[in-house]
Amino acid sequence: MTSYRMELEKYRDIDEEKLLRELSPEELDQLDLELQEMDPENMMLPAGLRQRDQTKKSPTGPLDRDALMQHLEKQALEAEEREDLVPFTGEKRGKPFIPKTPQQEIPKEEHVTLEPELEEALANATDAEMCDIAAILGMYTLMSNKQYYEAICSGNITSTEGINSVVKPDKYKPVPDEPPNPTNVEETLQKIRSNDKDLEEVNLNNIKNIPIPTLKEICEAMKTNTHVKKLSLVATRSSDAVAMAVAEMVKENKTLRSLNIESNFITSAGMMAVIKGVQQNTTLAELKVDNQCQRLGDSVEMEMAAMLEKCPSIIRFGYHFTQQGPRARASIAITKNNELRRKQRKT
Repeated sequence: MTSYRMELEKYRDIDEEKLLRELSPEELDQLDLELQEMDPENMMLPAGLRQRDQTKKSPTGPLDRDALMQHLEKQALEAEEREDLVPFTGEKRGKPFIPKTPQQEIPKEEHVTLEPELEEALANATDAEMCDIAAILGMYTLMSNKQYYEAICSGNITSTEGINSVVKPDKYKPVPDEPPNPTNVEETLQKIRSNDKDLEEVNLNNIKNIPIPTLKEICEAMKTNTHVKKLSLVATRSSDAVAMAVAEMVKENKTLRSLNIESNFITSAGMMAVIKGVQQNTTLAELKVDNQCQRLGDSVEMEMAAMLEKCPSIIRFGYHFTQQGPRARASIAITKNNELRRKQRKT
């Protein structure tokens, strides 16, 4: 045993790389084969290394995929089908299955005997009449709520659908689309520029084809207008460029009471400019900025809450806060502003 261990220690000291360099190519191939066959069940080895390589035969020609597919299809068509052990003749054997439908008998204790007149009346009653009778008796589970309340509230038979309509939904009543906004943008812009005293509200909602330069011109004209009290630019595809123009407008306009720029493509940078511009306005009472193309962010919401605390004139603010802190601050500020407005009206 001692001599065996000494021999093992001697072989361990031999450099493996030196030993591999001394092997001939034939010996290396043989070693490779032996290593591959040592552990074919080793799941850590790739599938190609778990068995002997049998693809060393030189190719007889270049690979032609189309010719190979045609050859395989030809072999498949020429192969004979396997005959069935029992040939199919189409003959039906045995009797066809007929499911049994046993009649459920009503228990004796549930038999109800009515007077002949009532039996005849119920036998000849229509579904609508049965529906009204069920409603009078309080059997509301046999009909829909609509049928039940119609039968209770009306003295006449109003339901023509019958009791079996309990699983049918109410008919869908289509809601007509809103008519397009009839506002003439160019004419409205001229009236704003000329400071028309009859123009107190500018509503450009849902007009999708207003160019950005035109919207900026409207904001520029609003700087010196002294009659327009309400400006609404909802769903006009306004961008940050329009938001910057709105911010400059609210800094100088002293007449506007309501501003609505909801449902547009204003980002956090444009909204931040609008909020900072509103802080320099003392007449705006209503501001709506909700439903923009992307989330405005926590910093903008904090700036909104700070703006409401600094602007006592704003008593209505339209925005859905995503953070609890700014939401609470904004709610307290709006309540405080409304209370201040109420005291001013009393005095």
